[in-house]
Amino acid sequence: MPVISRIEAFSGELADIRHDLHAHPEIGFEEERTSGIVAEKLAGWGIEVHRGIGRTGVVGVLKGKRDGARTVGLRADMDALPMDELTNLPYRSTKPGRFHGCGHDGHTTMLLGAARYLAETRDFAGTALFIFQPAEEGLGGARAMLADKLFERFPCAEVYGLHNSPDLDAGQIAVFPGKAMAGASFFDIRITGRGSHGAMPHASRDPIVAATALAQALQSVVSRNADPLKAAVLSITQIHSGSAYNVIPEEATLAGTIRFFDDAVGELVRARLRTIAAGIAESFEVRVEVDIRDIFSVLENHPAETAAMADAAREIVGDANVLTDPRPTMGSEDFADMLHAVPGAYCWVGHAGTVALHNPSFVLDDGILPVGASLLARVVERRLQAA
Repeated sequence: MPVISRIEAFSGELADIRHDLHAHPEIGFEEERTSGIVAEKLAGWGIEVHRGIGRTGVVGVLKGKRDGARTVGLRADMDALPMDELTNLPYRSTKPGRFHGCGHDGHTTMLLGAARYLAETRDFAGTALFIFQPAEEGLGGARAMLADKLFERFPCAEVYGLHNSPDLDAGQIAVFPGKAMAGASFFDIRITGRGSHGAMPHASRDPIVAATALAQALQSVVSRNADPLKAAVLSITQIHSGSAYNVIPEEATLAGTIRFFDDAVGELVRARLRTIAAGIAESFEVRVEVDIRDIFSVLENHPAETAAMADAAREIVGDANVLTDPRPTMGSEDFADMLHAVPGAYCWVGHAGTVALHNPSFVLDDGILPVGASLLARVVERRLQAA
């Protein structure tokens, strides 16, 4: 069975919604305009709306036309990235330093499409829950919604989410059980030494030399401490220091990320980072302050719900286009925290774009909108069939 015909019929309206969201991107916990549009659309379709969950999150509640005790949740993220857009699209971002470079505008639109269709048909027994989450990009939006008692206020039997993928072919959907996306920590390191004239380094305690030594030493953590059969990544992504050619500065800062599929490995890497930093401090006679923050949990799909999502996907794109072989990624996703609270599954939907996510030239293919909306709607209809 192809894309749901009713959703295909209003796919042009979905594209208009996405283009509007794309032109007015909002980063995490600032999604006031976006959440307002979501709430207005849901209410206009007769869906019960709850706002302010996780600060800017929105939840829609829809009863089916047949009685049922179970609730199935569908989740989409709403936030943009703090980066500039270089696409030159006619609906490109109107906000400097704000860009939907990960396609969350598309995810929001897909869930709106599923909500509209399900509100029109209500061909299910039980309750559909539409979860529009803020601040997925490392700011803890899922945890904020959970802290606001999302699933205590709106109990779910299971929950589902999706993400666009330029790495898959258009029309392909990938979903598999088990560990699918890595857990992640972010870290900031501040090195404080003693500044001096650049021509008199002996009078300094050079934080730049200490920073470069630390960056090099940290590259041994994964290769020489972590079990090689348990994947991990430690990446230094920022080094900042100095402001003049002839001044050795007082401070240098480093920042980066740790990725892992095993919580024990993640803790090992974090511990080694602290130990090595302390050794560098002593060796170079500088002060080293380390701040490590747990940002993302490991995303693990539940077997029964993964199979259910794969079955729904087969109805939309055909068996040959549903990929169920494990293909875990070191990318992270805070939907993982919802899956720790409620069983469910997360999938990737391929589209015609080829530019990587988080690239300033990333373009989401509008053709994915009815595919994702149909998949989400079909999950509800299949999982809330009459007993």
